Parts: sequence; C-alpha cells; structure tokens
Amino acid sequence: MSRTAIIAGAGHLPAALAAALPSPLVCALDGFTPAGLAVDQVFRVERLVPFLRALEDAGVTRVVFAGAVQRPRLDPSLFDQGTAQMVPRLLAAMQAGDDATLREVVAIFEEAGFAVVGAQEVVPDLVPGPGILCGTPGAADERDTARAAAIVAALGAMDVGQGAVVAQGLCLAVEALPGTDAMLDWVAQTARRPDPNGAKGVFYKAPKPAQDRRIDLPALGLETLKRAHAAGLAGIAFEAGGVILLDRTAMIAEADRLGLFLWAREP
Repeated sequence: MSRTAIIAGAGHLPAALAAALPSPLVCALDGFTPAGLAVDQVFRVERLVPFLRALEDAGVTRVVFAGAVQRPRLDPSLFDQGTAQMVPRLLAAMQAGDDATLREVVAIFEEAGFAVVGAQEVVPDLVPGPGILCGTPGAADERDTARAAAIVAALGAMDVGQGAVVAQGLCLAVEALPGTDAMLDWVAQTARRPDPNGAKGVFYKAPKPAQDRRIDLPALGLETLKRAHAAGLAGIAFEAGGVILLDRTAMIAEADRLGLFLWAREP
C-alpha cells in the first residue's frame, strides 16, 4: 500500500492535511514543529539522502510539503557523502531565490522516486474558488485590490513576496522576508491614509507568477484576520484557486464578526 509523507513545517496546515490522509508519515525539519500534530520523524538537510531512503523504507510513494520553514543553519560536520554531493546544486538554487530553492527541493524528491503533490490536491476545499465569502467590497476596495494584485504580480516576478496592502490607490506596504504578520503589524503602527475618511485599504495575497504551486502556496488564517483588523483595513482579497484558507468556516465567522470582507478574486 502506498503511503503519503507530510514534510511539515510550523503552523496548522500539516494537521489539516494529516486529518484527510490514511496513516500519513509526518516528518518535520529539525527546529520546525507543526501545531497540534505528533511528528513521526525529524530530519536535517545535512542528512537528506538517508532521510529519502528512510521514506522509501517506510513505504512512502508521494510527499506533500506543508507549513512554514526558514532556511536552516547547516552544520558541515553532519553531511553524509551522498548529501554532500548535492550541496553545490542547493547552494546555487539558494543564491537564485526562494522559488529556485523550492524547485530544486522538489526535483531532488522526484529524482528519488517520489511523487510531489500540492496541499490543494490532498484537500481541495482548502483552496476556495472565485467568489465573495464574507462582506461586500465597495468600488474603492475593488480598485485598491486591482492595484494590489498588480503590485504582487510584479513582486512575485522578482521572487520577493506574495502580498501587498493598498489604500486609496497607494501602496502602504509589501510583503518581504519578515512575512505577512510583520507587514500587517507595520501598517497598524505606522501607515496613514491620505484621506482619513476615505477607503480603509485592502490586503491582497497571491502566489508568485512562476512558482510551483505544489509547494509554498500562500495561506491565510485567523491570525491574519486579526492583524488586518488591527491595521484598520476593510478586508482581505486573494487569488481564487491560489491561496489556502485554514479553517474556512471559522475564518468566515471571524471576518463577519470583525466587519471584514473576504474575497476570492478571479486572477
């Protein structure tokens, strides 16, 4: 019988996937613990080849990457011979950016004989199709969303980020290495609108144009809603079919309570 391994990072997405799979093997990169989920195996990048062999021995035929990770600090003394031979290709990919690094990681797993699938293939309901899930964006919100979508597409083409905040046509912030939470916190603390009585602004999220959607698909959760509300925004828009909603029912209820709209926008 084939088995799926969840290569888990931090956050709640790995647990959502595990609940939908029969007997998944949960594997976590050392230092990154998924929320609410027991880990079967911890691994290190320096021992990647032995880890791949262990997956094969466990009957794994496909893997799904889920959860947030950061580039780990590598210990040269821990490399085995097989993994050491991969170092030049991994370093070259890292220098080219996050997307290139992720594509190289996927390629290594595929070369080892594993099928790599996206979280949306495991649980399709995690990724909403087009439509307004909660609230009603106004005309100004729609214009701000279109502007933010154009900015995110430009950022993504440079492998920078997956989100932006726009209010009254002006870009208040863009997502970079510190991530979504840091961006929204910055807006809450410092950003000012030209017209205090005008449009409050929109946070928009989307995948990078050329990214492999089997890995690092952007995700939104309850914490994002709380920070968007604290930042004084009118709502959150995101690319339909391209963004994971963690616990859609709870998010819709919370957005409604906070007075925010949630809009899965056609790309």
